[in-house]
Amino acid sequence: MSGMWAMIGAALVACYLWCALGVALSRRIDAEAPIIRWIGCVAYAMLAATFVRLIVLPTGTLAGAPLDHRLLGCAAALAAFYGLRRNALAGTASGVAVVIGLAYFGRPLLFG
Repeated sequence: MSGMWAMIGAALVACYLWCALGVALSRRIDAEAPIIRWIGCVAYAMLAATFVRLIVLPTGTLAGAPLDHRLLGCAAALAAFYGLRRNALAGTASGVAVVIGLAYFGRPLLFG
């Protein structure tokens, strides 16, 4: 039991150490510097690649949903996101609702 608390403590120290370092260095970093913008672009590209992988090559429960259901859910999420003034909650909720609705009521529409 004490080993578990030691691991939790080590994880907390590691996490807060990096947070404190980030706060200390944030005053010296120019947010518009080319390297910072490049890091931001790389982060967005990795996030986009993760989403595409989740849609095209899912694992777990989502793998049971046909590809057309996942693509329609993604389209609904994007439409709601942009249609409701970039509301991430509405986009996520509508995408999930479409995939669940198609899984419950529908059948494969395009590729089945």
